[in-house]
Amino acid sequence: MKSASEQLQAAEHRSVDQSKIAYQKPQPAGMVRDVFVGAALDLDGDEREWVPQSPTVAFRPLVLNVSQGYYINILRVRSSGVLSRHRHSGPVHAFTLRGRWRYLEHDWVATPGDYAFEPPGETHTLVVPDDVEEMITLFHVSGGYVYVDPDGEPVGVEDVFTKLAAARQHYQSVGLGTEGADALVR
Repeated sequence: MKSASEQLQAAEHRSVDQSKIAYQKPQPAGMVRDVFVGAALDLDGDEREWVPQSPTVAFRPLVLNVSQGYYINILRVRSSGVLSRHRHSGPVHAFTLRGRWRYLEHDWVATPGDYAFEPPGETHTLVVPDDVEEMITLFHVSGGYVYVDPDGEPVGVEDVFTKLAAARQHYQSVGLGTEGADALVR
């Protein structure tokens, strides 16, 4: 039987809104840290956070998951024309934020607010239409890309490891330090 003091404590405990109390136990052993990117959709923010891939193409990494082989980044293209022809080794999720883009192999055009799922194994050619000055799309890429010629012959690759190397090199060169990229690694 509980003492009067224990009964009072139990009654007070029940009267407290439990939903507003933080979890009290430790997180699972070995769990990786969260990734938090403030102002991730501030598309016109700090230019140093955009890793150049060419004079008109850059990406802003959000997560570089080397342990599971995926990355999430925002791709920005500031020119029209063909960006690349590539084949995916894993699924890709795309959410268009600004501008328009399409694949030569499909009849749809992605516009702001549109979502696209790209299945593993698909090969397609990304094009930004002539009248678009800037296209920005958030991509979640599992696995990597194999860049191919029109007949499907490989001409290059890109994956989480090439993205990490490019981000580390760029962040170091613009004064953000490699830790800026390393903070996104899981």
